[in-house]
Amino acid sequence: MALAKTYTPADVEAKWYQRWQEQGFFKAKPNPRKPAYSVVIPPPNVTGVLHMGHMLNNTIQDVLVRRARMQGKEACWVPGTDHASIATEAKVVALLKEQGINKRDLTREEFLKHAWDWKEKYGGIILEQLKKLGASCDWDRTRFTMEPEMTEAVMRVFVDLHQKGQIYRGVRMVNWDPQGQTAISDEEVIAKDVTGKMYHLRYEVVGQEGQYLTVATSRPETIMADVAVALNPNDERYNHLHGQKVHIPLLGREIPLILDEYVAIDFGTGALKVTPAHDLNDYELGLKHNLAVIDILNNDGTLNEKAVLYVGQDRFAARKQITKDLQEAGLLDKIEEYQSVLQTSERTGAVIEPRLSLQWFCKMDQMAKPALAAVETDEIKLHPPKFKNMYRVWMENVHDWCISRQLWWGQRIPAWYLPDGSFVVALNEEEALKLARQKTGNENLALTDIHQDEDVLDTWFSSWLWPISVFDGFKDPDNADVNYFYPTNDLVTAPEILFFWVARMIMAGLEYRKEVPFRNVYLTGIVRDDQGRKMSKQLGNSPDPLDLIAQYGADGVRTGMLFSAPAGNDLLFDIKLVEQGRNFTNKLWNAFRLTQGWEVNQDLPFASEKAVEWFGARLQETLVQLDEHFEKFRMNDALLTVYKLVWDDFCSVYLEMVKPAYQQPIDAETLKHTIGYFETLLKLLHPFMPFITEELWHELAPRGAKEYVCVAPWPKLTPVAGSADILSRMTTVLDVVAGIRNVRNQKNIGPSKPLVVAAKTEEQELLAAYAPIIKKLANVSELSFVHEGLTGAVSFVQGASEFFIPLEGHIDLAAERVRIEKEIEYNRGFLESVLKKLSNEKFVQNAKPDVIERERQKQADAEAKIAALEQSLASL
Repeated sequence: MALAKTYTPADVEAKWYQRWQEQGFFKAKPNPRKPAYSVVIPPPNVTGVLHMGHMLNNTIQDVLVRRARMQGKEACWVPGTDHASIATEAKVVALLKEQGINKRDLTREEFLKHAWDWKEKYGGIILEQLKKLGASCDWDRTRFTMEPEMTEAVMRVFVDLHQKGQIYRGVRMVNWDPQGQTAISDEEVIAKDVTGKMYHLRYEVVGQEGQYLTVATSRPETIMADVAVALNPNDERYNHLHGQKVHIPLLGREIPLILDEYVAIDFGTGALKVTPAHDLNDYELGLKHNLAVIDILNNDGTLNEKAVLYVGQDRFAARKQITKDLQEAGLLDKIEEYQSVLQTSERTGAVIEPRLSLQWFCKMDQMAKPALAAVETDEIKLHPPKFKNMYRVWMENVHDWCISRQLWWGQRIPAWYLPDGSFVVALNEEEALKLARQKTGNENLALTDIHQDEDVLDTWFSSWLWPISVFDGFKDPDNADVNYFYPTNDLVTAPEILFFWVARMIMAGLEYRKEVPFRNVYLTGIVRDDQGRKMSKQLGNSPDPLDLIAQYGADGVRTGMLFSAPAGNDLLFDIKLVEQGRNFTNKLWNAFRLTQGWEVNQDLPFASEKAVEWFGARLQETLVQLDEHFEKFRMNDALLTVYKLVWDDFCSVYLEMVKPAYQQPIDAETLKHTIGYFETLLKLLHPFMPFITEELWHELAPRGAKEYVCVAPWPKLTPVAGSADILSRMTTVLDVVAGIRNVRNQKNIGPSKPLVVAAKTEEQELLAAYAPIIKKLANVSELSFVHEGLTGAVSFVQGASEFFIPLEGHIDLAAERVRIEKEIEYNRGFLESVLKKLSNEKFVQNAKPDVIERERQKQADAEAKIAALEQSLASL
């Protein structure tokens, strides 16, 4: 069947993806005869759909995996999804609300049934979408962080770390999300620069009616939780107040003035209200000075009875009301605007409330030390290495990890509480009951006498085990999969989760396998629009990836994403890059169609030896460059290297060198080499453009049942003798061709008109040997060699050689002289006006330096143009 004139991605993508799966090419199993290559997917949220960040991340993973598979490695790419406690629970709660159901009216079991129903219906859509992109995952290995085996692994780790004293329960200051009504980790907090307000409040000094101390705060609604006002003992302004007390505005309660050098003298008024329940630094001050703790907020961010005032109001509504009341009472001195940072929840967007809360924590300091050393010594390499500093700072200042979440969807904390308030930690309730009986000495204790902790674990507490748990390394630490595929090779992820996922996986790997979980971490940038904004649905600046694939084809989108995606640097997405990717697929398609249109004559001699020799050397040079780019994870450089080899060298030069004259046959040897080169190029392109390469691979030659480019051997480096000289000679030849073509452009001589060229050169032997290529590429009818220049000819210099092209018969010499003379006259007039301006002292004294510099540049450009025109005129 004849090959279609144009490449239509929709006609081939589904076909080849299905065949790859039917052939089992993506499946991996331990194979001692092959080196292992394994990658675990950063599990997208089960609530997620494909976005531009996923496109970039998974394209890079697929390039690495496909190349490894072609290199003869047992390539295993493990897919899966994350249960995403906060995001999924919010989705289910919203869905129930639409049905008129309130979560609070359900039991935990009833809610979880709804959640699992939602997961089965909507969860994992993104994995199906990744298939459209061409992701070559081993889909039989798909995992979910809340499946039974994964949950069992989480329970085992929790129990083990608790027994080691690494996990504990205590009251600590946490980041509280009032909308999600749960604690979240530092890494799930998004800081936003905002213009805030500083309220200057008047606290009356006890026993000194009419005497006030002004205290500046950004949160006047929390004054009801004040337990002290702190002053710096070195602040002489307040010496007379040492040992005094003040009244809280509106509330009237007396609180002491305390002294602490922590207070900044030059910030605000130098007087700091101390609210231990609602600020981490205040909490530390409270511990130091043995102050009381008054928590005035409910879980949902409304004020409780301890506030006395504004009970039941939302914190921000209370802020508006108290501002008004303070003003009316004459207790508000002023309000100032200042640049502030607002802490918000990554999941819900709600403003975070620092809050004392009884939670479960995991100690990180000891586990962080070997994890830091693994990166510092390059046992794990970060790409690009600039992220080492960020990693170091985080790991040297690590805090205990708050691992409990006040949710129902997730892995429930394996702690059971006894009637006396104490608890036991166990893998399951049967073991918990056994431990409870041992602890109490009461063998009659029943399951109904103990109850499990209501909280679930932070989602990251399951995903930090991902590289081990996907291979069932906790269920059976010595199983064949984990022994063969662990540690994995490369991790592709985003810098913003370097600490709270990547670092924690390293800790878990060293803790439970005594080995790092991966060797390389490739950190992608953020996909931004042409204005530099992060792409998001909220801004409406992000195209739908599936629409892009439908319009431009998966290969076009993949290459478009990679064209400007250097590691660790943000990608400024431009639809023109995807168009360029699509154009590349069309270029490849048309190049193949060109070769298929040639008839072969077995009796013709080998006519393209120089071209074949050159492209072979160029191909080997590219393989060296390509291996280096892959080794250093320069993915966009790798793609551009192959792109230039295919578009510039093969399509634009090599095929032009070897293609036969119109309706003439090609010799068999040239065609054999050309098809061989095309086959090699398809292999090099396959990791980047899997679909079109598979289609052309099967069009190129008859293939066996298992002969797919998907599993074809990656081209091996085979050095070409004298390749440096071969490449150098062809560079000289192509420069000569470019010079001739440039003359055509300058003199408006069409490419179909043959030119006569004479060369004054010391490289006559070289140019004579390559004369057929020069004649063919530049449409030269005669190439001769002279000792003196030719009159009535245009000349150009290339290296140490000068080339002459007689123009008689190609252009009207008299008319060309008139045209050049007029252009010289015009440019001299222009130059005169510029010089006149620059000789004007008043202009030079008053004009800005950049304006003067532009005029001088105009002068230089005009002078250069006049000189070139005069030379052209002389040559005529």
